[in-house]
Amino acid sequence: MITRFEQMKEVKLSRPAVLAVAAAEDEPVIEAVVAAKKLGLVRPILFGDEQKIRELLGSETEIEVVAAATPEESAHLACQAADEGRADMILKGLLETKTLLKEVLNKEFDLRRSPVLSHVMIYDIPTYHKLLLTTDGGMVAYPTLEQKVEILRNAVQVAHKLEIECPKAACVCAVEKVNEKMPCTVDARALEDMNKAGELTGCVVQGPLALDNAISKEAAAHKGITGEVAGDADIILVPTIEAGNIMGKTLSYFANAVNAGIIMGAKVPVLLVSRADSAEAKLYSILLGALVSQDTK
Repeated sequence: MITRFEQMKEVKLSRPAVLAVAAAEDEPVIEAVVAAKKLGLVRPILFGDEQKIRELLGSETEIEVVAAATPEESAHLACQAADEGRADMILKGLLETKTLLKEVLNKEFDLRRSPVLSHVMIYDIPTYHKLLLTTDGGMVAYPTLEQKVEILRNAVQVAHKLEIECPKAACVCAVEKVNEKMPCTVDARALEDMNKAGELTGCVVQGPLALDNAISKEAAAHKGITGEVAGDADIILVPTIEAGNIMGKTLSYFANAVNAGIIMGAKVPVLLVSRADSAEAKLYSILLGALVSQDTK
């Protein structure tokens, strides 16, 4: 079981995963790509402004660069490479998220696999005893129960690739009891019931749980909350995109968490790192994508 990001650097793959980078003319992106290549885990193909990319690569001449006149063209070419089986994952470089996702969903390609594309963020938090996955704070704004099922399934796939055999998923809400006036609590209990009935497999689901009793055994015990997930969650399913976004930024800026992000539900993992993310965060996203890509096609 991988409990810290540093462990991903020690993973051995049967072959390097081919990484298509859209709009690669960005210093932290290049730094992360070169580091991943040196670990032997990826073989990069960089799409974008060839002159700028070559300048950033410096003496690193053994990386394939494909010229693209615009960010839109670089996104198109990167997704085309994935569609044609020439790339195992796609990394967002110096372009807007919507530009890349437009090409991921382009009907010219056959990249969509799940009914729902969802974002999974993984956090390495100094004060938590293992990696914590959160979903979905980046793609599905106000998910229905049916969408939450797919969002959980996508997150469970990621957890399995991190060698978490049976991830514990907490459906977090503001309260721990079902309240008809709070629809997310109703959905949370429905997801728990589906898990118990064998309709949602590969994990243990519990909800509704408040965040404190999802991640703190002391808080759970104080409130008399029991269950496999209570105090030991691997996955946090948030009720809305705002909750996920705020939680993620709180972890990063107040708790000094390092993050890695990935979109699941496509033929290949799509790595949606923020343009403000450090090279370290981009590296861990790449390594995560290399792990997940081994089974996605």
